[in-house]
Amino acid sequence: MITRTKLKEQIDSFPEQFSIDELIERLILIEKIEKGKIQSENNEILTDNELDKEIHKCVSFP
Repeated sequence: MITRTKLKEQIDSFPEQFSIDELIERLILIEKIEKGKIQSENNEILTDNELDKEIHKCVSFP
């Protein structure tokens, strides 16, 4: 989730004119980064080996 403060910071960092799409893309990115930080703090991470296994599952064919 994004805070009102972070939202204001992001809007203030944009040029005078910008598209709604640009704003939405930036907010989605910020939300994903924040979610990743929280997951990392809570030790909800994968080891390199676990990640390799997950990737292999996604790209391997039966």
